[in-house]
Amino acid sequence: MNEHQEKPYKNKSVWLRGLFMLIFIFLMGVAKFVTLVVVVLQFLAVLFSGDTNKNLLQFGKSLSIYQYQIVLYLTYNSEIRPFPAADWPQE
Repeated sequence: MNEHQEKPYKNKSVWLRGLFMLIFIFLMGVAKFVTLVVVVLQFLAVLFSGDTNKNLLQFGKSLSIYQYQIVLYLTYNSEIRPFPAADWPQE
């Protein structure tokens, strides 16, 4: 390694990404809880009305895309930060 190159552990961008990773790990937990709520509400909608709720379908799909975006970022497969650093995903 070149002696003029900065060590990875001294690079501020590495630490900044680590901070964002911690934030997105927390947001993933929130998203999982919200997914559970959507699942229960959708089940109740089908149980009592016999049909799925279209709004819950759309939100559930965008929520699953959001969780996928978080996993991509956390595993270094994407440099794009998910919501709230970017727009909420559309289906």
